Amino acid sequence: MAPRRYRRRPWYRTRAYRLVRTALLTVVLVTVVSRCGAGGGAAGHRPDAVAAARAGGGDPAPPPRPLPRSRPTSFRVRSLGIDAPVTPLRLDRNRRLETPPVDTPKLVGWYQGGPTPGEAGTAIAVGHRDTRTGPAVFAGLAQVPPGRPIEVGRADGRTAVYSVDRVEVYDKAGFPDKEVYGPTGRPELRVITCGGLFSRRTGYTSNVVVYAHLTATR
Repeated sequence: MAPRRYRRRPWYRTRAYRLVRTALLTVVLVTVVSRCGAGGGAAGHRPDAVAAARAGGGDPAPPPRPLPRSRPTSFRVRSLGIDAPVTPLRLDRNRRLETPPVDTPKLVGWYQGGPTPGEAGTAIAVGHRDTRTGPAVFAGLAQVPPGRPIEVGRADGRTAVYSVDRVEVYDKAGFPDKEVYGPTGRPELRVITCGGLFSRRTGYTSNVVVYAHLTATR
């Protein structure tokens, strides 16, 4: 039997070639990543900068400056079809906030002992969900989506525009007074109405609270 002839491997299949190729690829990749991270095109931006550029570019707009005191005159939530006049409210003898008159279900109440719309601090607006005659001004308040504007007109002709942050439903027995009514470092708004189950003897079991903050004035 004739001996098998030894064939040399092609140069591109040798172990030495594979090692050199791997080293060169590593150098190339490191160089490309370094250049992308150092600047240039979009690949050089930080992810947050790219997101900001896509959203409109530049830094976010600064918050509006608080407005001086001026009583509210109108309350609008266009997404819910609300455009209502405003009446001032006080605390009753038990130190509880009054509600607007039942015979005017489309009226919004504003706690006059607190900030007016646009002022620094927590402003409070309340209204009925319904009355014996049917739905009232805040019948659909629980359905307002986050981000929707709430516009409050003022006696001085200015308008305070708030954006909804979130909507919460609290049982009346465990209502978080400090969280809802407590002071804040920026102009904020709480809009309150009834919620939960209804009983003719005790009324509604819960409260709906909309949290919002000032995002514009005009």
